[in-house]
Formats: sequence, C-alpha cells, structure tokens
Amino acid sequence: MSDHSESLSNLPAKLYIVATPIGNISDISYRAIETLQQVDVIAAEDTRHSGKLLSHYQIKKPMFPLHDHNERERGKVLIEKIKAGQSVALISDAGTPLISDPGYHLVNECREKGVDIVPIPGACATIAALSAAGLPTDRFSFEGFLPAKEKGKQDKLSALIEETRTMVFYESPRRITDTVQQVVNILGADRKIVIARELTKTFESFYALPAQEMLEWLKEDTNHCRGEFVLMIAGAVADSEAIPQVALNTLALLKEQLPLKKAAALTAQIHSQKKNDLYKWGLENL
Repeated sequence: MSDHSESLSNLPAKLYIVATPIGNISDISYRAIETLQQVDVIAAEDTRHSGKLLSHYQIKKPMFPLHDHNERERGKVLIEKIKAGQSVALISDAGTPLISDPGYHLVNECREKGVDIVPIPGACATIAALSAAGLPTDRFSFEGFLPAKEKGKQDKLSALIEETRTMVFYESPRRITDTVQQVVNILGADRKIVIARELTKTFESFYALPAQEMLEWLKEDTNHCRGEFVLMIAGAVADSEAIPQVALNTLALLKEQLPLKKAAALTAQIHSQKKNDLYKWGLENL
C-alpha cells in the first residue's frame, strides 16, 4: 500500500480543481501548469484527450479516469489517496471542471469528508462568451445544456419566459437548430440571441440576431451548425408602457427614501403591478 500513501509532490494533500483550455492550448495559466507538474495524480474526464494537453506541456503524471459514469465509485478512491497524503488535480476535457462537466459528486464528498479543495481558475466558455456578446452581464443565468428531448426542452424554456437575466446555454451542433426553433416558438421571434461558436479556436465567431433571423441563418448553410456553441439569450424586458404612470411616479418617490428592491415591492402592492417589472424599470431609469 506504500504506493498509495507516499507523496512525491511538494503540494499539500488536497484536491486541486484545475481549469484547462477550451480550445486554444495557450489559454492555461502558469499556476495551472505548475500545479499539474507538482501533483501526485491527475484525475481526468478523458485521459486520452487530456493526455495531449499534458504532453504539450511535458507533464508526466499518473492519470486517473473520472467521468459521469464512474464518478461516485472512483471518487472514493481519490479521497482515500488524498487522506493518505497524496495531492490530486481534477481536470475536465476543456474549461473549468464542474461547469457542465463531471466533478460535483467528488467535490461534494470531499467537503463532507473534510478534504481541502483548491480552485485553480482559468478558462470558462460561459464567461468568455459573455464578455464579448454585447448582452447585459450585470446579471446572468447559466443554464448549461437544455434537455435533449423536445418536451423537456419546451418545459425548460417555458419556465424561463419571464427571466429578465441574460441566459447562457451550451449546445451541440446537431441540436442547435432545433433549440433556436424552440426559442422562436416559446420566447418569441424577436428575442435577441447571440451565438458564440468555436471559442478560442481558429474559426471562432459571434453572431447576434433576433431568434427568427438566427434560425434562418442556421438553416441556410450546414456549415453554420458546425462546432461547439454557447447560446446566449437576452432576458425578458419589462414593458414600461404596461406600467401605469402613477405607479412609476410612486416608485420614483419611494426610491428617494428606500432601496430600489423595497420601493418596487411596495409600489407593486399599492398599484397591483408586477414587482419584477417595476424593479427592472427602476434599474434602467432611476
């Protein structure tokens, strides 16, 4: 059992969550490389895929497969290794582990077992896409992958009809057209969409169009559906025309004495309006 308990690393026996590139192999931090060079074991979603990254940076460490299908069982083995004094890095195929990637059960179990966890930040497709999309980023909702089945997808989008935050989804090439079709059907043809495709790679591109026009653009050329997608949908806009002027006046007066959230709640109660619409209007106008 000595091979499981003797650490050759200078790093403390902890779990290191290491972000890796999402496309461009240069998008990795010095700290991430140093961590991967120094840990005892690297747990990877796909050891063959990650092996190329490690080879590029001349990192030679034992690799340990950890993916959706074996995470609960294999995670226990990794925790035993850490408890025995070894340091473990967790990486995914691309980007930050746990963000629509495996790792949740391992991290949750580590927390329960008192194992320290250290995040080594870096690339994340969601943040990269939002930073260049031109949609509001002060508040956003990360929704990951939509359900593959049509009913599930429709239900999920229907639940987001009144969501005022920018919504971020990941989508595959074979499902992107159907997903945008459902956006048209459920959220409306005029809802603004921004697609980020092949982020950080050679053919990285951004497209911003109303939902119906985006659907037509996707359908006009099969090449438009190639690559990995981050789909960003503008949040619902509060219709100030639907809010009576007397309510807006009340909100403005209350806002002079109260925080906007409280002022919106009281105005909604006084004038029988939607609190979220008033709050959204206040953010943009007061």
